[in-house]
Amino acid sequence: MTGSTVLPAAVPPASPVAERLRITEIFHSVQGEADAIGWPTVFVRLTGCPLRCVWCDTEYSFHGGQWHDIDAIVAEVAGYGARHVCVTGGEPLAQKRCHILLRKLCDAGHEVSLETSGALDVADVDPRVRKVMDLKAPDSGESARNLWSNLDHLLPHDQVKFVIASRGDFEWSRDIVREHALDRRAMVLFSPVWGNVQPRELAEWILAERLPVRFQLQLHKLLWNDAAGH
Repeated sequence: MTGSTVLPAAVPPASPVAERLRITEIFHSVQGEADAIGWPTVFVRLTGCPLRCVWCDTEYSFHGGQWHDIDAIVAEVAGYGARHVCVTGGEPLAQKRCHILLRKLCDAGHEVSLETSGALDVADVDPRVRKVMDLKAPDSGESARNLWSNLDHLLPHDQVKFVIASRGDFEWSRDIVREHALDRRAMVLFSPVWGNVQPRELAEWILAERLPVRFQLQLHKLLWNDAAGH
């Protein structure tokens, strides 16, 4: 008599781990800077940042936040009916799954921008995303963190932003633009630190040096006198 073979019970496939991000806030406002300035925009502010710029106006996003499934974030964004979406922080790329969010927002048909410090590698950012890369000038206290290899990943629709807190910052930024021919790679933005450099003063410096850069003010602060970042 031969014994029957007992097969092990089938093991059900493991449920996929939820793709989640820690989010400080999601809100609908007018884009205050970069090339999408003035457009109604949904902002997705991710929690956390490895930098500590001395003039930062979004320190509240460094800690806390709530976990959200990425698909739920995309659905909430869609509920506002806005074409433009800005993924910001903090430093959004500090959370690796940010790349998934960016891709899914693009797949959903949004015009997506990413506000990033330039200290974290942008090589894997979806090419449909407009990168707004903030190179840190000396008075930020974080200029040593600039990842210069990121310049090789700039696309024509990207932007490089310099936040200017002093004449020294301006001269450093001017020299970087010239050294790397940044205006030939992407749009270059010069913005004064609110309360440190007068807007007219920065505009006159740009004109005197005949720099191929775009002067900008943060529109949201002009509209709402908002020093908290939105």
